Amino acid sequence: MTERVVLAYSGGLDTSVAIGWIAEATGAEVVAVAVDVGQGGEDMNVIRQRALDCGAVEAYIADARDEFAAEYCMPALRANGMYLDRYPLVSAISRPVIVKHLVRAARQFGASTVAHGCTGKGNDQVRFEVATTSLAPDLKSIAPVRDLALTREKAIDYAERNDLPIATTKKNPFSIDQNVWGRAVETGFLEDIWNEPTKDVYSYTDDPTFPPVADEVILTFEQGIPVAIDGVPVTPLQAIQEMNRRAGAQGVGRIDIVEDRLVGIKSREIYEAPGAIALIAAHQELENVTVEREQARFKRQVEQRWSELVYDGMWFSPLKKSLDVFIDDTQKYVSGEIRMVLHGGRATVTGRRSEQSLYDFNLATYDEGDSFDQSQARGFIEIYGLTAKLAAARDEKFGNGVDLGTPADLTAGAR
Repeated sequence: MTERVVLAYSGGLDTSVAIGWIAEATGAEVVAVAVDVGQGGEDMNVIRQRALDCGAVEAYIADARDEFAAEYCMPALRANGMYLDRYPLVSAISRPVIVKHLVRAARQFGASTVAHGCTGKGNDQVRFEVATTSLAPDLKSIAPVRDLALTREKAIDYAERNDLPIATTKKNPFSIDQNVWGRAVETGFLEDIWNEPTKDVYSYTDDPTFPPVADEVILTFEQGIPVAIDGVPVTPLQAIQEMNRRAGAQGVGRIDIVEDRLVGIKSREIYEAPGAIALIAAHQELENVTVEREQARFKRQVEQRWSELVYDGMWFSPLKKSLDVFIDDTQKYVSGEIRMVLHGGRATVTGRRSEQSLYDFNLATYDEGDSFDQSQARGFIEIYGLTAKLAAARDEKFGNGVDLGTPADLTAGAR
């Protein structure tokens, strides 16, 4: 029986050429797997036919947009997932769902190997292969660009020699990856980190310098998930799409960052994530209202570690799964409404309300009706500061007290 390889197929030049390239290099039959995670572009049926025309023995097509939004974007939202506190994990969260379908196709078509189009310098090779190993330890992984010496020049030559149905003459100056959660752009002149991004870099967002009239939006959440926009019920996918449209029109979600890749190099990336950034800002503010203080403080540590694990390709790891359980528990009362104004590149929260709120007006107010017993504050401070007081007294006893300087020093400093 001829060995089979399932290939993560985008429909572009490199993966189209990879079908025949893998077949010639390994003698295996290639099954093309295309997964729609909201990246837009060509119709998936067109991509399916191109894969077959390029030599694939089977073409597996999956509309995973709702699955991706509900099972990957929403956990990222509930975790306030932001690598280096700025990158909302656009590409990182799409790889696990793609791999899930690669493994499913491998089982369906009897393949022993999974292939992807990543290079040996990026994070995605790790994400694809570790996720594959985590779901199917028996499957092998290959990368034609990395393992089979498939350069772009060779890809163009191969496509022309074999008359493949794919354009080879025009090369986009950037490397672009996009889905419904956002868009990632790199390479080209952006590799000089002094260069300012030009207008043609952006697609999901309009220029925030000249914004339209401010857009006020009310987002309704239930247990950390957006369920309505301006009172109109939405699915997770619809929530992201609508906020991409409205926040994108205001230039919200442009990110220019030099980030630390897993492989050890620093890389300049441009991201656009209007919906993700607006939704995360709203979700964080609702958490401020509904999550208990110590739980919230610890969750911020969990969020950072969660984001690092996901960025590093560990979506299916035991630790990530354990952190998910904690995050899920924190979302029990994260329900309510957030009013937000989108304008000129900013998503600004202007109001919040929740039946599960921990905000007590009578405790917080300084006006009439104040129910906070201020007489208890003195005793609280005494007990709270007791350990610091004892330690300071010991320091004084052994000559290690804080040097406050001499009056002359203080006078000189004042001059």
